[in-house]
Amino acid sequence: MSAIELAETTLMRIERDEDALHAYAWLDRDAVMAEARRLDSQGLHGPLSGHTVAVKDIFDTADMPTGCGSPIHAGRRPAKDAAAVAAIRAACGLVVGKSVTTEFAQFPPAATRNPHNLAHSPGGSSSGSAATVAAGGASLATGTQTAGSIIRPAAFCGIVGYKPSFAVISRNGLSLISETLDTIGGFARTVSEVALFVGVMAGRGDLVTPLVPRAPRLALWETPDEGDADPHAVAELHRVAQVAASAGAVVEPLPAAAPWNGLLEAQKVIMAWEGVRALAFERCFHRDLLSAPLRAYLDEAALTSPEAYLAALHTRRTLGAELSAAMEPFDAVLTLSARGEAPLAETGTGDPQFNRVWTLLGGPALHLPTARGPLGLPIGVQLVATPGRDPGLLGAALWLESVLG
Repeated sequence: MSAIELAETTLMRIERDEDALHAYAWLDRDAVMAEARRLDSQGLHGPLSGHTVAVKDIFDTADMPTGCGSPIHAGRRPAKDAAAVAAIRAACGLVVGKSVTTEFAQFPPAATRNPHNLAHSPGGSSSGSAATVAAGGASLATGTQTAGSIIRPAAFCGIVGYKPSFAVISRNGLSLISETLDTIGGFARTVSEVALFVGVMAGRGDLVTPLVPRAPRLALWETPDEGDADPHAVAELHRVAQVAASAGAVVEPLPAAAPWNGLLEAQKVIMAWEGVRALAFERCFHRDLLSAPLRAYLDEAALTSPEAYLAALHTRRTLGAELSAAMEPFDAVLTLSARGEAPLAETGTGDPQFNRVWTLLGGPALHLPTARGPLGLPIGVQLVATPGRDPGLLGAALWLESVLG
């Protein structure tokens, strides 16, 4: 396909679904076609040629507004692209628009719906990114994760979501909520595509072409709060583990239950303390333009004491090191991505409890769609590893993807 043909086909798909899906905060057909003509006329080719990309609306873009899902910043025009967006353009990815985010990438749900069933949530905060990739409106999309905003939307929408290790991708030009937690990643339909995408944004060839897949050594992690998950999600986790073992993988329990609850609480405290400071301007000067749920969350977060925050950082260092040591012998940990199928949209974006600790740990995490639940909505499993072991995690994910078909 020429870039023009790709743009026309993509825009047709987006326009077909957008009235129902609400995946885009900004879409300019003329600008997309102009960029496609530029790529074709100049004969430009790169690693992302042939890919259309949706950019989450908390990344600065020089040619499109960055509204962060809030009327406070509606129409704001940044002076330049975020570093990740600049890397996408340099690799000849065709940016088609800004995908919907929840308000400042926090919990209040946006208007986006799940393409598998419009009555259900696509997850948050990267709701538009996950929904448009699942619906075929873009082949790739950027996301960010502070608690579970890449893995959970990927799980609900039935696509691959990859959060690399902390700071693998530059956060320059990103609207931050948490200096300690916020991590850029991406969505795609396959592991190889998401590895290419994240590798390009990071400038990391070892991610673009990860380690040759082999039967990995996996740790099966039944978290202490597994009882909060739907039984069919737990059953699917064990089914995938059995399939992996039958295909030659070593699958053993992860002996690391002790630090879990302490790390879970530490993530919440760090996110609250840093989040209320990241949004200090909006809270002080535009409080009336914040949604009621976000105002309430920030008011509660403001009560977090400095002592509690420092204790949470200490817990992250100490218990995080303990959990990492338990994970070290394994290529990846196989665990839950979410409680189960996507909840009804009216109930919210779902709980990130099965993602918080892994975000706090700072290592890579990847959702792999594997089945459908009793409602016919996607479910799957999460693969996680210790910080810096992204190539090994991607190799394990490629192997498991091939085994599961």
